[in-house]
Amino acid sequence: MSAPADVRAFVALELDARLRQAIGELQARLRPRLGGIRLVRPEGIHLTLRFLGPTSPAQIETLRPLLAAAAAACPPAEVRVAGIGTFPERGSPRVLWLGLDAPPTILELQRACERAARAAGFEREERPFRAHLTLGRWRDRAPSPDLPPADLGARRLDALVLFKSDLKPDGAVYTPLVELPLEGLGDPSS
Repeated sequence: MSAPADVRAFVALELDARLRQAIGELQARLRPRLGGIRLVRPEGIHLTLRFLGPTSPAQIETLRPLLAAAAAACPPAEVRVAGIGTFPERGSPRVLWLGLDAPPTILELQRACERAARAAGFEREERPFRAHLTLGRWRDRAPSPDLPPADLGARRLDALVLFKSDLKPDGAVYTPLVELPLEGLGDPSS
């Protein structure tokens, strides 16, 4: 009998259906301005806190209680979903993003997810965390688009999820491996 295979995984905060609908409407309004972009399906958009990449079953089992403790310590949060831009900031854009004004509790949750990843054997993430929702990606060089203001208002984030990501020709498919409510019961740095 062969050992279970690694999966491609990441840790994220889940979005509610109302926010996903608003994002889909925003994408439809933006589409005429965005030549050559591949938009992310609204159901695939989430706030990634830590990309893991190839993840073994043993690492998932190590992550499970650490992420549960982090989620239990973090209260649900209201975030303002506003601002739109591209990465990188200079040159040809590669990613179209929608901004989030993450409160300190969400930033601490992200740090707790980074600590959990390190405890499970993942390398340190060198890039600084920037709270955003990826709306689309350009495969080829494109001019920087003229982007209108975007403000989807305040939204509630209340669930931490460890996702498996399966890459498919028509886009990635995300499957929850672990779903955890944000509860605000203690200190997320533990």
